[in-house]
Amino acid sequence: MVNVNGIPNAQADGLGRNAEPSIELRIMSTTDVHACLMDYDYYRDRKDAAVGLVRTATLVKRARAEAANALLADNGDLIQGTPLGTFAARVDPDRLKAGDWIHPAIRAMNAMGYDAATFGNHEFNYGLEYLDQVVAGASFPYVNANIYVHEAEAGRKFAVNRYRPYVILTKTCVDGMGRPHEIRIGFIGFAPTQILDWDQGHLAGKVQVKDMVLSALEWVPAMKEEGADVIVALAHTGFDAGVSLKDHDAENAVLPLSLVPGIDAIAFSHTHRTFPARDFASLDASFKHADGTPLPAVDWQEGTINGLPAVQAGYSGAMLGIIDLTLRRLDGKWQAVHGKAMVREICDGKVGSEFAEPDAEIAALLQQAHQQTVAYANAPIGRTEVPLHTYFSLVHADASVQLLNHAQRDYARRWIASFAPDLRHLPVLAASSPFKAGRNGPNDYAEIPPGPIAIRSASELYLFENTVKAVKLSGAALKEWLEFSVGIYNRIDPDETSEQPLLNPAFPAFNFDVIGGVTYRVNVARPAKYGPDGTLLNPGASRIEDLRHEGVPVDPGQPLIVVTSNYRVSSGIVPGLREAELVLDSADENRQALIDYIAEQGSLVAEPEENWSFSPIGKPVNVIFAGSPEAARYVKDFPGIAHTGRTDARGYGIYRIDLAADPSETSMPAGPKPVRQQHTKSDGLRRFSYLP
Repeated sequence: MVNVNGIPNAQADGLGRNAEPSIELRIMSTTDVHACLMDYDYYRDRKDAAVGLVRTATLVKRARAEAANALLADNGDLIQGTPLGTFAARVDPDRLKAGDWIHPAIRAMNAMGYDAATFGNHEFNYGLEYLDQVVAGASFPYVNANIYVHEAEAGRKFAVNRYRPYVILTKTCVDGMGRPHEIRIGFIGFAPTQILDWDQGHLAGKVQVKDMVLSALEWVPAMKEEGADVIVALAHTGFDAGVSLKDHDAENAVLPLSLVPGIDAIAFSHTHRTFPARDFASLDASFKHADGTPLPAVDWQEGTINGLPAVQAGYSGAMLGIIDLTLRRLDGKWQAVHGKAMVREICDGKVGSEFAEPDAEIAALLQQAHQQTVAYANAPIGRTEVPLHTYFSLVHADASVQLLNHAQRDYARRWIASFAPDLRHLPVLAASSPFKAGRNGPNDYAEIPPGPIAIRSASELYLFENTVKAVKLSGAALKEWLEFSVGIYNRIDPDETSEQPLLNPAFPAFNFDVIGGVTYRVNVARPAKYGPDGTLLNPGASRIEDLRHEGVPVDPGQPLIVVTSNYRVSSGIVPGLREAELVLDSADENRQALIDYIAEQGSLVAEPEENWSFSPIGKPVNVIFAGSPEAARYVKDFPGIAHTGRTDARGYGIYRIDLAADPSETSMPAGPKPVRQQHTKSDGLRRFSYLP
């Protein structure tokens, strides 16, 4: 008798006390480290005991000491995500010299004794040449089975793998009686096909990417044929209950991957979730039905998906994933007959409570890169006279996001004047997102206090290595873009008097765009037109109201230019955006445009422009949203928002927002007032005020 994933059921096969000795095999995994190597917050320039591979290393040592047979793997998104990752890729002078430069993450992993690793989507942010240089320093194999050399070079599609598809390691393992056995353990890696969209500039014409499940169906039998006793999938993909075997090229495909025969365990990732959870309350909503009940394929206590042991170890080096497999010899072959997964945390989040101290050896290896990064990140570029933060970016007009938009519009105006003067007559708008808006926990928000602005501040506002792009589209297409963005909000029932959550947790904040250069209102009493993945849900729905440019209603046929990023243009998630005409295609990074803009302005006195707001519902609805407890310090600056004094099970503060009244009729609090924008003679762009 076997489970749905093909692992034999030990009890059904009569494997009791008198059976042959078994082998306990532990598979440890890290994932989505995102260059959080040290226990340090480079954006706030202070120690952070809740993150860092330097602390995960301590968990690894403990977990190894508990198990006679253990292996360690990484599941990708390793080299990008903090100023340390940026410094290594863009600034580190040693990398440009001939010699044996080793990326600090790889240096640490070599010392920690990793056995295998795979790529995440962010590994490709810096291009293939840089990635090859990083991988060359690893003393362990990197595997990926679904990225191929482009057919123009290989001669036909999916003919030559760009990387080693899998590795089979022979490990001497001891059984319960202390006897040694040679066990062949295979690791196979997968990355989402969407990397071709997200990093089109680096990958177009160079690689092709095959569906993850189809690749697994092709390569797993080959691994079995080559003699693998155990097969572990390192899948840089998340969990989506709506994805099945028939859904090709799904971004989050661990559910159908768990049905592929021959796979014995899966380490998955990408979405920064945790599985299994310490309790059902903290289990992410993606693993539950809409009514909060558990999905039948998910066993959150044993850590299995469709009976297959599976683990997702969060992000930022904050956790270690562990899968414990029991192997028995059946029909002359070692097979996995049982498995269980767990996640261990380096810190429980409580002040003064630390589960894992930094590993001294790893800390010493990283010290030089860390000190260089601190110096780089603290280089001054300007100053701000008011605080900039993203605490309320998802629910209120926000100065920090608008600063990004001003920087992008400034860049585009100059670019157009130099390279496309025939477009100067068109309005230039910009789209930006609050990248740090709570996705990774209640502390995952940007906050820049009044005073000097350093490179780390700009990096906190713009986390990713995106490049500046601009499209020409119609007023109608602009409205559809906004309709997609405001899908982040749940529908609010005007007749419901109990609490209603405003934000849809399935909609990532990095897909919520605020369009600068126009004004508009959002009617959340109406249903969302699009789902989080861009699927059309309600064709007749319309939440965007009173869309205007310079006070004049935007005509559906009016041509406009919108500045955004390569990720947004190529991802295909915004309806119609891929079909829009690309009029600005720059290799310059959005973050650098922001840094240059701040440096030019000198000193910012930026306040929200109130370019968007919610349409009043007109009834006393009770609407709440989750945010950082630290945001309570700023509620006085945001009319209609109040802190309830409560927190939820994950540590988020609960806030109430008044959607009944017209925000334009709400008096502003005492203190800083909105900036009055000025037209500059240099480029005609409405921009933040600044002090000389």
